Amino acid sequence: MDAARRNIGILAHVDAGKTTLTERMLYLCGGIQTQGSVDAGTAHTDTLSVERARGISVKAAAASCAWKGVTITLVDTPGHADFAAEVERSLWALDGAVLLLSAVEGVQAQTELLFDALRRARIPVVFFLNKTDRVGADRERVLREIREILGAPAAALWQEEELLESVCETDDELLARYLEGDVPAPEEVRAALGRACRAGALCPVLSGAALRGEGVEALLDAVVDFLPPPAGDPDGPLSGVVFAVSPDAALGRAALLRLYSGSLQNRQAVGEKKITQIRSLRSTRWEDKGALAAGEIGQVYGLGDVRPGDVLGEAALLPPGRLRNALSQPLLASRVLPEDEKDLRALREALEALSAEDPHLDAQWSSFAHELYVRLTGAIQVEVLQSLLEERFHLRCRFAPPTVIYKETIAHEAEGFVAYTMPKPCWAVMKFHLTPLPPGSGVQYVCTVPPTAIRPRYLKQVEQTIPRALRQGMLGWEVTDVRIELYDGSDHQWHTHPLDFALATPMGLMDGLRRGGPVLLEPILRCRFTVPSNCAGRLMSDLAQMRGRFDAPETRGDLTLLRADLPAATSLDYPAALAAYTAGRGAMAARLKGYEPVDLSLGATCPRRGVDPLDTARYILAARKALEGEVWD
Repeated sequence: MDAARRNIGILAHVDAGKTTLTERMLYLCGGIQTQGSVDAGTAHTDTLSVERARGISVKAAAASCAWKGVTITLVDTPGHADFAAEVERSLWALDGAVLLLSAVEGVQAQTELLFDALRRARIPVVFFLNKTDRVGADRERVLREIREILGAPAAALWQEEELLESVCETDDELLARYLEGDVPAPEEVRAALGRACRAGALCPVLSGAALRGEGVEALLDAVVDFLPPPAGDPDGPLSGVVFAVSPDAALGRAALLRLYSGSLQNRQAVGEKKITQIRSLRSTRWEDKGALAAGEIGQVYGLGDVRPGDVLGEAALLPPGRLRNALSQPLLASRVLPEDEKDLRALREALEALSAEDPHLDAQWSSFAHELYVRLTGAIQVEVLQSLLEERFHLRCRFAPPTVIYKETIAHEAEGFVAYTMPKPCWAVMKFHLTPLPPGSGVQYVCTVPPTAIRPRYLKQVEQTIPRALRQGMLGWEVTDVRIELYDGSDHQWHTHPLDFALATPMGLMDGLRRGGPVLLEPILRCRFTVPSNCAGRLMSDLAQMRGRFDAPETRGDLTLLRADLPAATSLDYPAALAAYTAGRGAMAARLKGYEPVDLSLGATCPRRGVDPLDTARYILAARKALEGEVWD
């Protein structure tokens, strides 16, 4: 355990003052000589031109500073919901977090989602109520909202008596002394509060005004005293996670790595790769270091085509729940078209590069249809992508209107069969049993074929092919919530080609999907609405028209809080309508709850991006490169 280090994230709803707070913390620690401004476009952690132009953070940015002998690595995360994936990936690197709220607006739509994600990842939280200098600021009201809406065990440092009681309730020894009239000393209370915070039993709450520097020194003290130092043995087995990647024209792809166990050095082999350079943070700059130890965050080169979420070493040594997705999942897809048709290939390569940095984009190219698609989370992301493509790749493009991404499953158990034995030389015979699973189960694959029927090297082909084969089912959507058992089949000593089973697997699976009967699944959002109470009737009427289900409304002063389950397809444009009829006072936060069956008349099919495996002759020819296009489109 490195007691002289903290790895923390700064998280907030958009416009709560997150980047301003980061700048002030760096300035007070001596990490920067002058405090940058979001409005002026001079913030040190906003490096992209689109961030400076719009005054919002798009990419997570790291910086380091020292406070009272403790090195603090700060990760400043985007606040806009369209970039929640950046926040989510940042959580993989953190030991603690500062969750920022405006003392005027209080708990906002995104705040609830952020706190829930931090709790799921078991990351201790300190709250900071910002903008207490503004008209309308009310930290007592916001404290109540933290407790009531978020359900957080909040302990306000300005409420000395209540703080003492809350802390004593988490420590049996202090409680016994307190009940006997022996009031613990302030330093004892502070130490116990730190233990309670690190255990998740209490969340300290501080307040101030970051722009003026009020309360920021106290917050730095809280980071040092209440949030945990990184654990991990530098001499232990290697275990780390890549939480971001960035391009480097000279050195190749840079991986932002949080090391939880073990150590890395320049020229060290990691699997088939060799580390070429390691950098560490000095304020807002990366500098050559040559080594990385457990508990540290660094920039590592030489890992090849590494992507966010890749684990180096032993995944079992990562903190529980660290890689769980809780905030975001793209629910929209859009076709991307270049302004100049001759740039199509370059656009494809550029989006594939951006997909390596943000896997949620999932750029997909159909060589059969000559079309390019990406997955999206919202309209702001489209603007940012256009800016990045023009700035980094000198490409102009436009995005077609987005469509909702559905999924599909099967209605009942079914058998799938394929006998790929012609034209010679080939031989791959398989029998699958498909079973529908409960919602949210994903795809489960088991193989019960004995190696005497199909050789292990061919069975490996089947296992590797299944995820790609299920990217488009009978309705054209990704298949989920199904158990697939390969229970019989055969290969041939002379006629089986090394790739025959990879080619045949989609044919057998599609046969089973056809027999099982397709079921369309639509994404359902769990939404939280906050509207002026005089607009609540309009909101409930709109939700009913959008096929929504909602809980009983809650009144909080002159506002009404409403939670609802809403189909993504009917609510794409609703935030704009909500803002219009509430005069900008309404707020909506949404996250994916899951997928539910829906009648095809209320949903949509997706055009196939390649040859249908059920069109057997044409599919085989395409797979053998006899037709234009590729089998895996």
